[in-house]
Amino acid sequence: MRGVSGEGEQGSDVTLDLLRQKMEMFARERGWAPYHTPRNLLIALVGEVGELSKEFQWKGEVGRGLPEWKEEEKEHLGEELSDVLLYLVQLSDSCGIDLAQAALRKIELNAIKYPPPPPINPKPDQDA
Repeated sequence: MRGVSGEGEQGSDVTLDLLRQKMEMFARERGWAPYHTPRNLLIALVGEVGELSKEFQWKGEVGRGLPEWKEEEKEHLGEELSDVLLYLVQLSDSCGIDLAQAALRKIELNAIKYPPPPPINPKPDQDA
């Protein structure tokens, strides 16, 4: 399929920019680009989050790594997670936001807003 896979990418580091470029080409080749407005992409993203949520519905709490899930369930979950990621990348691009830089900045802001707690048992002062 044109615009989807490329040689040498399997096992390579995948960047948000690579995903952005591939999705831009994918949409352009199909004539979808005019419809990929921020509003439309947001609505599509919300729909995909709903589909992702459905995968967890009625399962109760699940352990890290999903040890109780079948491989085909995990594979389908990966597809739904990918849909969410790809729409998020397209939305950020259509809004002119560098998502990778915005995410790094948000991590820095969160570190300031939520500093680590002080040590529980600090060492007693040696000079006292």
